[in-house]
Amino acid sequence: MPSSVFLLGPGFIGGEIIDLLLTTDYNVTTLVRRESAVADFAKLGVKAVIGTLDDASVIKTQVAMSDIIFHTATADHLPSVQAILDGVRQRGQMGLHTIYIHNSGASLVADTSAGEYKSDTVFDDEKPFQIDSLPDSAPHRLIDLAIVHARQELAAHAKMAIMIPPVIYGVNTRENRLSIQLPTLARYSIKHGYAGQIGNGLSVWNQIHVKDLARGYMVLLHWMESTPIDEVAKNPYFFCENGQELSWGQCAAEIGRILKNAGKIGQSTPKTIPEENYGDLFGSFSGVVVGSNARNKANRLRKLGWAPLEKETFASLAEDEIPIILQEKGEFNGYASVVAS
Repeated sequence: MPSSVFLLGPGFIGGEIIDLLLTTDYNVTTLVRRESAVADFAKLGVKAVIGTLDDASVIKTQVAMSDIIFHTATADHLPSVQAILDGVRQRGQMGLHTIYIHNSGASLVADTSAGEYKSDTVFDDEKPFQIDSLPDSAPHRLIDLAIVHARQELAAHAKMAIMIPPVIYGVNTRENRLSIQLPTLARYSIKHGYAGQIGNGLSVWNQIHVKDLARGYMVLLHWMESTPIDEVAKNPYFFCENGQELSWGQCAAEIGRILKNAGKIGQSTPKTIPEENYGDLFGSFSGVVVGSNARNKANRLRKLGWAPLEKETFASLAEDEIPIILQEKGEFNGYASVVAS
């Protein structure tokens, strides 16, 4: 009998994972907010249940009926994670085993450099103590800790892992959705007439195309399916990066080049974004989200056979993302939602 999957967050990342799940032998259910989405997913062969991340009873009930759980909706919603863990506990009481993979984000390991320097610190997912030594105040950490602590309690019945992606780029397949960080910088640059960067733009992040990330999720899933619980329990953390590190200044310069060629700005050279304009980025989180260092190595996925296949960041910006952004209508006023990664 095919394994049953419940996925929260069938959007930018989750939509790509669903497409890959449908090419293999899984029964997929997802959580949607609108009745109209139920029929759309039914056409794909996906069951949809209506609810939000705050509907704990809906989530718990569906988790209790599912062998595999993905949470890719946000890295910052503790109640939905607690509802998932309650459902996993219920399955354990029935003698059922569960796989749970949660999407965190590399802001978890970000610093306070605000564009002023490139850090020498590189996090390695084969060294979980690096992550476990982070303060509880680190972005996403309190949510991740709920999973880390539950792993010990539920070790006999559940395999759990936390994926920590860096800058995600690319356009997803079905809905032409974009990611968050670089598109926000592009929209800011169009609005203000210059390529913007935090500070001097020297801080660096790793990169991953959304399709490569989705493939990484599937490699992780298959490894968890075939690996004993005690082995999975040794280390919950997985990075997923394509080997490319870019400074925020490099990204701003490339955005500037593309927008200047498109006639949207007059000067391609990046300029520092004043703090009073952070409302057009990520508010008080701007320095972390698009100005920090968050260097990491995805050694574990590579050793499982995963490798990046998609085009690199700047080709994607020029060919795929910015052309979509240039067609957008209405004034851009920053990214108001909680940033997932």
